[in-house]
Amino acid sequence: MAGHGELRFKEPCMRVLENEHRYLSFLMAEWHAIILWFEQEKLDEAEAHNQLKELRRLIIEFIEPLKNHTEKEETHFFPLLGTYIGFEQGPLVGIQEEHEEIDGYIGHFLHHTRGDLNALSVADMKAVVKDAAEAFEVLTVHFVKEETVLFTMAENLMKAADQDALFEKLNTLIT
Repeated sequence: MAGHGELRFKEPCMRVLENEHRYLSFLMAEWHAIILWFEQEKLDEAEAHNQLKELRRLIIEFIEPLKNHTEKEETHFFPLLGTYIGFEQGPLVGIQEEHEEIDGYIGHFLHHTRGDLNALSVADMKAVVKDAAEAFEVLTVHFVKEETVLFTMAENLMKAADQDALFEKLNTLIT
């Protein structure tokens, strides 16, 4: 993934999605810091409960922009790109499966952290945080794949008129 300097893509439609990845990655870094905190050997149980509550809050806040971004890709970008590269096999299939996998990990984390978190032991908390860690890992690799494969294909293959029409559809806020 590109650093925080120049955007890699020249087409406005791909820049919108690239910028959204940067924003989502920024939000993810906030909750990833808590995941890393949970990887320490010895944890204070009271502090672990506080950290888990904060992790849950941050992930809940993350869901809306992620959902809005994913919806834009699945509603506008993927169907258009598919007319160029096909829908049956290849990168679009894997990327869409990853969207479901990410939803699964986040859903699993939220399911296991509803109710009274103070009832969870440190071991239980470490176990449930693994779902958030998996979501982070899959998302990180997912963004890189989309940018290096799909966004690059879109810039190289799509007609200018299609790129312009796509930009009009994608140019909305995800927050």
